[in-house]
Amino acid sequence: MTKMKTFITDVFGTKGCFVQWFTRPVLGLMLAAAAVGCQTQGPISPLAKQTTSVTEVITLREGDVLKISFPGSANLNTSQPIRRDGMISMPLVGEVKAVGKTPAELEKELIELYSTQLVSKEVVVEVQNSSFPVYVTGSVLHPGRIMSDHPITALEAIMEAGGFDYATANMKGVEVIRQEGEHPKKFTLNLKLVMEGKRGEPFYLKPTDIVYVPEKFQWF
Repeated sequence: MTKMKTFITDVFGTKGCFVQWFTRPVLGLMLAAAAVGCQTQGPISPLAKQTTSVTEVITLREGDVLKISFPGSANLNTSQPIRRDGMISMPLVGEVKAVGKTPAELEKELIELYSTQLVSKEVVVEVQNSSFPVYVTGSVLHPGRIMSDHPITALEAIMEAGGFDYATANMKGVEVIRQEGEHPKKFTLNLKLVMEGKRGEPFYLKPTDIVYVPEKFQWF
């Protein structure tokens, strides 16, 4: 045992991984582990942690409020809402179409339009506020356009329109009409069950969706 203790001291040192005497059964396990050496794992470096960031491509749309900055030409800085016709009104150059473009695409176009006025060929387009329209019609109290700056469900849009006209509204057959490509797509929702708290997943609207609340079938 004295020779074994001396061997451990020679291999690991009195201040190595093993600093105390172990009984024979435990010693056998420790010697097996010694074959792979004494390993110590420190804290994981932040550089070892990989994160994946996905950059979402923003497409400008009606109702967005844009902050447009001209580094080196601060007199041209402006804040512009995108109107219903998709245009913004810029000083010196007039009307510019913004809807459907990305901020980077609009920046490039503005650099070309202002090429003779710019000290540095740089324009920065930022979305200060983003809102989008949906339309509610049929058996609601105040049909019309609803502007929202946050995700909104079909039921929430109906509530924004004053709520159902309960005397005539067919809450079981609410329709959402959505333009996808060249052809419109229709979704039918049973909001009566939702109103009764029974079941139903929230149906989130997309820009320019039309929510139609039909009338009940009435016998005369």
